[in-house]
Amino acid sequence: MRGRKPKPTKQQIAEGDPRKRGVHKLDAQLEAEPKAERGLPAKPGLRGCRKHLGKIARAVWKHWKEELEKMELDCRADQVMLEGACVNYQRAVEADLLIAKHGMIIAEPINDSQGNRIGQRARTNPAVTISNTCWRTVHSFCSEFGLSPVSRTRLTIDEKDSSQQDLLKLLSQPRERKAAPRTTVQ
Repeated sequence: MRGRKPKPTKQQIAEGDPRKRGVHKLDAQLEAEPKAERGLPAKPGLRGCRKHLGKIARAVWKHWKEELEKMELDCRADQVMLEGACVNYQRAVEADLLIAKHGMIIAEPINDSQGNRIGQRARTNPAVTISNTCWRTVHSFCSEFGLSPVSRTRLTIDEKDSSQQDLLKLLSQPRERKAAPRTTVQ
């Protein structure tokens, strides 16, 4: 896809239709958008925790699930995407632990035709590539779901209309009596 990512319809409406498409067209577009069922399961996977999810992935699932619920972005349709992000998070952490243990550069032996070791050469640890790839995937997920600082500034969460409640609060207060105006006789 070329160019910028399209803005969500709700955001276009909240910004006051900057492209001048027409409020009625935006409302119709919003009505035509599919609505996902809210709520993520307590544990990842369709039937409890799957075996491929480790302790780290399950912990980050719980954390991200709570954050998405607070932002009202927890949809059942996104369950598989969240699970993939949790798996990639775990892989990235495990790769980083391997890098910490063995270093970013590892020594690879050089053998002659008879199999005798004649030297060694330095090469990049394969865990570095795994770590970079997994962290990119996690970053992509976080930016899509509003879990990064920049993406949170782009999110617009509609507040519930409280104007009617404000009016009822104002009307239910006791009336203040006005003091009679003082007139001076001259």
